[in-house]
Amino acid sequence: MRCAMNMLWNTQIENTCIVFRSWHISSRTSFAFSLLAVWLRVASRSLDRRIAATLVAQGKLASRSRHGSGRNSPEVDTEGAALLTGDASPITARLARASLYGITVFLSFFLMLIFMTYNAYLIIAVVVGAAVGHFVFSSHIDIESALGVATDAKGMACH
Repeated sequence: MRCAMNMLWNTQIENTCIVFRSWHISSRTSFAFSLLAVWLRVASRSLDRRIAATLVAQGKLASRSRHGSGRNSPEVDTEGAALLTGDASPITARLARASLYGITVFLSFFLMLIFMTYNAYLIIAVVVGAAVGHFVFSSHIDIESALGVATDAKGMACH
């Protein structure tokens, strides 16, 4: 059977292709597994963000412990100051953060493509997965970061 791609809101289940021709939904069972896969991937994005935040915090902590802040203010960005003085965080930490960021950007755009199938069930899976992931993996919220006030905050940005 051929893939049906709709550019309008739809609730089609069978003969739907999601992003690739090889991701062809041919039965209700395969559609259920696809919904579950999308839901789990979206829910785990909050875990990805927590891991990235932990890596950033570890980098800042390591930089502070190596150099000392020299100030009493806890808000001093010693990693940023280290970049200006030529004494940046270790290359392995920067590679880990950059790799995780690249993966996050890729997955953000991939989820956007899934959303753009305009399939109501897939859209609901993305939204519910994001809400559940935020509930499970984000026990507290940083208001400045959520509003995009902090200098390194993403706010509600996709990546």
